[in-house]
Order: sequence, then C-alpha cells, then structure tokens
Amino acid sequence: MVCYMKTIYLAGPEVFLPDPTAIGDAKKALCEQYGFIGLFPLDKDIKPQPSRFETAMAISLGNEALIMRSDIIIANLTPFRGPSADAGTIYELGMGRGLNLPIAGYSNCVTPYFDRVWQTCADGEAPITEDKDVRDLDGNSIENFGLMDNLMLQGGILASSDVFVARHVEGLERFTDLTAFEEVLKQLKARYS
Repeated sequence: MVCYMKTIYLAGPEVFLPDPTAIGDAKKALCEQYGFIGLFPLDKDIKPQPSRFETAMAISLGNEALIMRSDIIIANLTPFRGPSADAGTIYELGMGRGLNLPIAGYSNCVTPYFDRVWQTCADGEAPITEDKDVRDLDGNSIENFGLMDNLMLQGGILASSDVFVARHVEGLERFTDLTAFEEVLKQLKARYS
C-alpha cells in the first residue's frame, strides 16, 4: 500500500527575514515530523533574468507553481510592515482558497485588527464600541468585528479548514517563533491523516 503525504505550501513573510532559509528549513522539518511535505517559497530555481521586472515575474509565477503542487496552504498572518498581514501572503492564501484547497493560518499577534489599524491610522485612544462606523484620520471606516485581520482572511479560513491559531509573541521573535505554526500542523494532522 502506497502512503501519500500531503504537501503544504508555507505562505508568509519569512522570505524577507535575515535568514529565510533557516526558518524555511525549520518549518519543513516540522511538516515532516507531522507527516507532511512542506514547500517553502524559496524552493524553486529562478534563473537569472535580464531585468528586475522579469525577475519579479519569475518569482511570482514560481510561487504560483508551488501553490498548484500543494494540497494545503498554511499562511503566517502575523502583521508585517503595518497593521495587516503581508500582501503577498494574502494573495497566496486567496489563490489557495480559489483552487478549493484547505487553507489554514496562524498569527503571533493577538491584538485585534481594529486596534492595530486604530494605532496606525487614527488619533487618540481607541473607542470601546461595537459601532461599525468608526473612522480613521482620512474618514474611512475601520472594520470592527473583533477579528485578527480583514474579515475575508478569517472567513475564508473558517469556511475552508477552520484551523487558525493566534498567540502573543513579542519583538522580532514574532516571525521566528513556530509554536502557533506547530499547533496548526497538529490540527491538520488530526483532520487529514
């Protein structure tokens, strides 16, 4: 009997860290420990391109090809360079959802999205309100549902796999601490093994 190991695309901003290979290798080792094959965005061979634009397109298409080879997507939705998750990670999560793959996520930040946006884009102390019409300094409504990020992210995960883990991690370790990631793997193993 042949045993098929599910492949997981490891979406997240880790490719921008000082040592992305180390974190990618650590995540892939945890995947293997739980009976999965991890695919990190750097697991592709991008040939030298004539321009930066062509290099960017090759990276984009290479990441999409890795997603197409995957059975599951796990996204690191820890806020990156602002109050929300990394834009590329969000795209990859959406692509997985569009392909009807199980998508799962985690964040090493438990501060609700509303509070993070308020801290970044508003003035004064955040109002304690269920009012859905709270506005930022530009007059734009701030999404206020008590979720970890934009409702489409958590909504897609809930509808797909219902596997999302959030925990509080301080400082730069918020991008290298794999405790929440490992909990996601445990839940996926229980669900898909």
